Amino acid sequence: MTMPQRSMPTPRPLNQGPRPMGGRPIAASPVARPIPAQHGSAMPVGRPVAPAQRASVTFLTVAEVAAMMRVSKMTVYRLVHGGELSAVRVGRSFRVPERAVQDYLRDAYTDIA
Repeated sequence: MTMPQRSMPTPRPLNQGPRPMGGRPIAASPVARPIPAQHGSAMPVGRPVAPAQRASVTFLTVAEVAAMMRVSKMTVYRLVHGGELSAVRVGRSFRVPERAVQDYLRDAYTDIA
């Protein structure tokens, strides 16, 4: 008894763009038009304007903070959720400013002797 042969799908030509959804053809993109000079997003003519210097902020991951403080990641999460350590939520993860870690350690320091 022989096995039935499956037909292989025909490959698409390489020069085709993305496959359209729903079987409809993709509309051609509009031709780029020049932006008038009085428009707000037009490129300035003359000397380029340098952006103002911003204070650099270094963000650390929870794992980096835990390694720096020599505690577990769960301890860092507890500090963040408890409001003792400030952090920024990026997607599903947290980023902690390095300055916040330094401030927390400075404030948590106790002199024993």
